[in-house]
Amino acid sequence: MKIFLILCSFVGRLTVDATWKLGEGTLFLIRVLRSSAATAMRPRLLLDEIHFAGVLSLVIIVVSGLFVGLVLGLQGYETLKRYGSTGAVGTLVALSLVRELGPVVSALLFASRAGSAITAEIGIMKTTEQLTAMEMMGVDPHSRVIAPMFWGGVISMPILSAIFTAMGILGGYLITVVVIGVDSGAFWSQMQASVDFWGDVFNGIIKSCVFGIAVTAIAVFEGYFAHPTAEGVSRAVTRTVVTSALAVLALDFILTAFMFTGA
Repeated sequence: MKIFLILCSFVGRLTVDATWKLGEGTLFLIRVLRSSAATAMRPRLLLDEIHFAGVLSLVIIVVSGLFVGLVLGLQGYETLKRYGSTGAVGTLVALSLVRELGPVVSALLFASRAGSAITAEIGIMKTTEQLTAMEMMGVDPHSRVIAPMFWGGVISMPILSAIFTAMGILGGYLITVVVIGVDSGAFWSQMQASVDFWGDVFNGIIKSCVFGIAVTAIAVFEGYFAHPTAEGVSRAVTRTVVTSALAVLALDFILTAFMFTGA
C-alpha cells in the first residue's frame, strides 16, 4: 500500500509539472509571437541569431550528413545487391534522407548544438540579471532577445536540414558510384523518377519547419525559466536537449502518420 501511494504521488507530481510546463510554455510562446513584430524592425538582430544558430552549426551538419550518406549508401548497396537492384540505391538514399533522416537527424544535431547554446545564453543573461536590467530600462527582453533567438532558430532549421540531405546524397553518390562502381546514370535517373517533390521533398520541408519551431521554443523557454544559478542553467541545458529529442521523435511519428500512411 505504501509503495502504491508513493507511486501515485510520483505520477501526480509529474502530471502537475507537465501540465504547468505546457500551460506556461503556451503563454510564453504567445508572448514571443506578439513581440515578433519588433524583430522585423530590427533585421540585424535576426541575422545575428541566424548566424549564431545556423551558420555556427554548419560544420556538424555537413560532416554528419556526409557520413550518414556514406553509411546509408554502403548499407543500401549491400542489401540491394542480394536482389540484383543495385541501380536503385540512389532511390533508397534519397527517400531515406528526404523523408526521415534529413529532418530528424539534423533536428537532433540542431538541438544538441544550437538549442543548448540558446538555453545557456538566455540562462546566463538571467543569472547575471541582464534581462531584469532591460526591463528596468524599459526594454522588453522578449522583443530584444527572445523573439530574435526564436525566429533565428526557426529559419535556420529547414536550411540546415536541406544541407544535411544534400550532403547525405553526395555521400551516397561517392561511396556507391565513385568507390563501388554503380552506374551513375542509373543512380541519378532512378532517384529523379522515384522522388516526388510534393509527396516527399515538401513533406520533409514541413517536418523540418515543425522541428525547428519545437526545438527553438523549448530552448528559449528552458533558458528563460532556468533557475538563476550555475546548476540551474546546466539543468536547463540538459532538459533542452532531452526534451527536444523526445519532442522531435514524437512529432516525427505523428507527422509521418499523417503524411505518408495514405500515400
